[in-house]
Amino acid sequence: MIYSYFPGCTLKTQAKELDVYARESARALGFELEEIPDWQCCGGTYPLVKDEIATKLSSVRALVAARDAGRDLATLCSACHNVIKQVNDDMKNDAVISSRANNYLSLDVPYAGEASVVHYLEILRDKVGFGELAKKVVKPLTGRKIGAYYGCLLLRPGRVMGMDNPENPKILEDFIRAIGAEPVVYSMRNECCGGYVTIEDKALAAKKSGAVLDDAADSGADTLVTACPLCLYNLGKNVGSRDVRVVYFTELLAEALGVKGEAVHA
Repeated sequence: MIYSYFPGCTLKTQAKELDVYARESARALGFELEEIPDWQCCGGTYPLVKDEIATKLSSVRALVAARDAGRDLATLCSACHNVIKQVNDDMKNDAVISSRANNYLSLDVPYAGEASVVHYLEILRDKVGFGELAKKVVKPLTGRKIGAYYGCLLLRPGRVMGMDNPENPKILEDFIRAIGAEPVVYSMRNECCGGYVTIEDKALAAKKSGAVLDDAADSGADTLVTACPLCLYNLGKNVGSRDVRVVYFTELLAEALGVKGEAVHA
């Protein structure tokens, strides 16, 4: 199975591990991420202003590339996934936005939301299957107590994202079980880490990240996993003396599949 793949800007710079471990793990699991050509930044945040079209166009271009290739569009970064999936929903269901975007892009074949946007975690759950993933694990993470950190963007808005129950998700916990570790469920796993407020108010971001980290540590987690580069930054920067490690879920996947060493040197 080959997926059209939108990596996003951060996975080419500060979050290379999220990307590289995902690619190596995909090969081990029998699917491939084929990077779409000439992709541009998704915009980083979904514009809430109804008449904002320009910042949505790069997402539409990515969606068109996947449609024209006849493939699903796979994402990894929580922010990219959120933006692209919401834009795709606009192109399906908002005639004004769809018309304006298509007019801007002057597409030979107008885009109307034909592509499917899937997160890497959904591929693991729905295509590979967590049961099959467990069978391919060669280095189970036995004894590790891992907390899932969903953050804001992976699950919300629930109607559009459609990945899991936004209030009581389990996809990451099921993933953690599949790689042989023990999932730690804690109350703040889908609360905000402080997000982009860290740019202007580091103290507030530290407070919000600290609350997440304290809750996870108090619940017995030795590791937190995330799919969001900004979440990893905020949590990692504010971990302080807490005995909690923060990593991308793809790093633990590569470790369990026995390809982590290969990925590091890729």
